[in-house]
Amino acid sequence: MSAPTDPAPGRVAVGVSGSLGGLAALRAGVGEARRLGRVLVAVIAWEPPEGRALYLRNPEPAWAAHWELEARKRLDRAFEDAFGGLPEGVEVRKVAGMDRPGRVLCAVAGRPDDLLVVGGRPGARWAPVRRYVLRHAQCPLLTVPAPRPPKGAARELRHATAEDFTLRG
Repeated sequence: MSAPTDPAPGRVAVGVSGSLGGLAALRAGVGEARRLGRVLVAVIAWEPPEGRALYLRNPEPAWAAHWELEARKRLDRAFEDAFGGLPEGVEVRKVAGMDRPGRVLCAVAGRPDDLLVVGGRPGARWAPVRRYVLRHAQCPLLTVPAPRPPKGAARELRHATAEDFTLRG
């Protein structure tokens, strides 16, 4: 009789949205995956512009493929913004799921030995995605705050015009 084998270790699933909180979560998720020796599953959720319920009544596969591709491009951009490409030293899997973000995250990180990492804006303690995963996740949850902007930056941005962002040259 052979000794039972240990189950595969859990994964680190991280919600990616392209926001500052999502980028902070991605960085933290990569760090946790390295530290724990686990696979990183980067997850982005998308919904058809007309809404999932209406889409399910009259599905258009080409339209869905277009929006899934756009979501995958946002996921790739997040890795570019956070690391300049895929991070070294960690196995990365990418998932683009059609549904609300909380549902997609809980479906991907559905095992008790997974770790789910989500980000958020400073001061937004009960944002809908975090509220959903707090109630429904079957695994530990790590929430990562977005970095705070420098003092006065928000005031400056409120007074910025489109011309402030154009290339001159």
